[in-house]
Amino acid sequence: MATLQNVFQIVLLFFVLVTIHEWGHYYFAKRAGILVREFAIGFGPKLLSFKKNETRYTLRLLPIGGFVRMAGEDPEMVQINQGQRIALALNGDDEITHIYLNDFDKRLDSLVGVVEEIDLEHNLMIKLDVDGEIRQLKVHPQAMMVSKNKETQIAPWNRQFGSKTVGQRSLSIFAGPMMNFVLAFVLFVAVVFMAGVPDKVKIRSTEPGSPADKGGLAANDIVMIVNNEPIGADGTKLRNLIKQSANKPMVWIVDRGGEQMRKEITPEDKGGGLVGVTLMAENRKAGFTDGLVNGWKSMSSATVSILDSFGKLATLQFKMDDLGGPVRIVEFTSEQASAGIAQYTFWTALMSLYLGLFNLLPFPALDGSRLVFLGFEAIRGKPVDPSRESMVHFVGFAMLMLLMIAVTYNDILRLITG
Repeated sequence: MATLQNVFQIVLLFFVLVTIHEWGHYYFAKRAGILVREFAIGFGPKLLSFKKNETRYTLRLLPIGGFVRMAGEDPEMVQINQGQRIALALNGDDEITHIYLNDFDKRLDSLVGVVEEIDLEHNLMIKLDVDGEIRQLKVHPQAMMVSKNKETQIAPWNRQFGSKTVGQRSLSIFAGPMMNFVLAFVLFVAVVFMAGVPDKVKIRSTEPGSPADKGGLAANDIVMIVNNEPIGADGTKLRNLIKQSANKPMVWIVDRGGEQMRKEITPEDKGGGLVGVTLMAENRKAGFTDGLVNGWKSMSSATVSILDSFGKLATLQFKMDDLGGPVRIVEFTSEQASAGIAQYTFWTALMSLYLGLFNLLPFPALDGSRLVFLGFEAIRGKPVDPSRESMVHFVGFAMLMLLMIAVTYNDILRLITG
């Protein structure tokens, strides 16, 4: 039962992180008026697919990410050339709703002819030679092109990614990582409410024969004041005071069952001064402000650690065992899920933050690289050649896949060899 729950929590973590990221791209692309052709979770063969309005939603086999396919980003439609034979279906206003590229004998209610002129981006018109009669017809902005029973909605220029301002396109790209940051913050705050806020420093245990034991300290004592310094919830402050007092008597005021007691302890000169206690935090229920402040502190601290790891990666200050792929992520997520809901939520927040920061790296195929190209466009006043940009992203994606394969192989080898 626990294993099934862990599997569910692993799948849920992946699904939530990828979905919230791709939803950011999707939402701001739609707000900018861009035609979103597909919203996909995963890569590879489709497992589940359905279409709603203009967008097809798909769940794919390989759980290694997701994507939002926007009109105009990639070659996506069969080119129709002058002199090509096509069939057209019209609505009551004589607007073209479907353009058929084959199976003309089945299009009994359609207008069949040879293309004289066609514009599906700007003027939305087709001039057709029907048995010697030239007819010019308007194309509906949401007309479908049908080839071998596969429908593809046309994308007028004003619905394409490239038609939007640099700001609109940048926001559509940045929104993915941004949503991961928002989710991470919400989850970090949630962890504070679950776990509470450190309020006091409590002694978990004392080592037999240690200065603490000899001085009368006991488990569950709450440390109030040490050497006239109020401790509160600051365990680090207490540890520093101990280190600074090696072989020097210290006066501890502790609360034991509601009664304050004075104890004199002399730390041993070992490792900078030891008294032989294990400390723990006693938490109180978090208020609204506590949640926001401590959630932000957790997120800021995690951001510094993640950026530091990226710096080591960029300067090649790492070993292969320092990297973790899908296998290690699944393994560690299972451990965190078993540790309780608070720990699992904290790990999800950390992974969401990591995903957002990773995607902003200026590496080809990542969102950060696409933002770099948009920055070049803003400076130059014209876009980079789309074919060159696509090639850069393709090479970057291939490199990421190779790295993932290598890391996954190393993870599997580590599991086998122990």
